[in-house]
Amino acid sequence: MEPEVVTAATEAVDAAGAVAYAATDAVSAATSLPPTGLALVFAKLSWFIVVPGFYIALAFCITAIVLKLVRISRAPAQPFQLAIYPAARNTLAAALGETFGMPQVRKREPLFWAFLMMFHVGLIGLILGHFDILPQISIMGEESRHMFGAGVVGIMVTLPVFYFIGRRFGSPVREISTPGDYILLLLLLFTFLLGDLMSWGNSWTVQGFVMTKQDFALYFDGLLKFKFEDPRAYLTGTHYHFLVLHLLLAEAVLMSLPFTKVVHAFLSLPVNMIRRRVWTR
Repeated sequence: MEPEVVTAATEAVDAAGAVAYAATDAVSAATSLPPTGLALVFAKLSWFIVVPGFYIALAFCITAIVLKLVRISRAPAQPFQLAIYPAARNTLAAALGETFGMPQVRKREPLFWAFLMMFHVGLIGLILGHFDILPQISIMGEESRHMFGAGVVGIMVTLPVFYFIGRRFGSPVREISTPGDYILLLLLLFTFLLGDLMSWGNSWTVQGFVMTKQDFALYFDGLLKFKFEDPRAYLTGTHYHFLVLHLLLAEAVLMSLPFTKVVHAFLSLPVNMIRRRVWTR
């Protein structure tokens, strides 16, 4: 090949590269411009959802649950006792086994029990996974790009919700279900699905991780320290809108939780302790 041809080809490649870099810089400059008009409204709304909205929903949930528990504790005593027989040798151990093992559910509906256990184990993993994002904890290590569970816990909570929704349409569960039961399950389902999309998308995109654990750590650290910063400054990935919707649905779950049957989670152990205590009048 003639040297002139090689030189011309090299110059053409260099020119094409320069054009590509210029185009990239132009796009970056355009996307870094402050939003205006409707885009500004959505930017402000997104900030409110992912920062103040989280504080409001969490405070509302905790306050409502505490008030409900106080009201229940002040209710007049029932004229009958809830004790079950035979009496257990260790009341606390028996109550813990009934609360977390759910033996009665296992005997009557083993498939439902299996999904319940998967959901609760996944929920614990989900909580640990979110705590893992905090730089002060970092269960997986700060250098790890994966969060605790690496997407597995998302499957463990999502699949059971599909089953729980389907179960609501069958008798006799359908007859005792309320609109709130369906709404809560749908909120949970789409909250988990959006979380799964972010988790899986971070690993499966061509570019690799779009928003890494370290990026989310900055957001969580800002929440923990009440900085009220706009997380868009460091969550620059294309999945940011999924995060906003994920938080919006999670906040809806938190604010509706005190008014649903899920409040039983805070009463299961105390009630089982009462049922394991035998008293006489």
